[in-house]
Amino acid sequence: MLREQIAASLEVAFSQQGFAEPSVAQLKTACDVSLRTLYKHFPSKEAMIVGALEHRHQRYLSLLLEDSPSSGYQAITHIFNKLQQWMEEYAPHGCLSMNALAAFPDNELINQAVIEHKKEVQALMAKQSQREDLASELFLLHEGVSSAWPVLGEEAVASAQNMVTKLLKETV
Repeated sequence: MLREQIAASLEVAFSQQGFAEPSVAQLKTACDVSLRTLYKHFPSKEAMIVGALEHRHQRYLSLLLEDSPSSGYQAITHIFNKLQQWMEEYAPHGCLSMNALAAFPDNELINQAVIEHKKEVQALMAKQSQREDLASELFLLHEGVSSAWPVLGEEAVASAQNMVTKLLKETV
């Protein structure tokens, strides 16, 4: 339980301050734990970043599936609506995972955490749409929204929704 609380606090700290800025001492303060406790659960800054990303990943998947239609076109539309909610509430500066990748391009553990997150999102798109053959296309629309959000905002989601409609209706 304490580990999850620390991971949640780390997620907030990295989301607000980025990855380069907060020192371990600042992260300790953000988590409201002792340095010993922080290091007990996350023995390095790298582990803190991975823990925050993994925590965020689970929150994100839960949000996408919250009140979701079982599958098909409505389920994918729902995912993009939830993506808009996520970007507005939790990621106004873009995808935290991609920001971590940009900050630590050569870090194997961080890269692996991001890759696993992205693969699970792609698999979710395939499952929810019931269109394994369009998993990559749907995933790329999702990623496009995440990347373009800081510049286009709601327009990115509207454009993606339009493309989803065309894609799913043309390939039926």
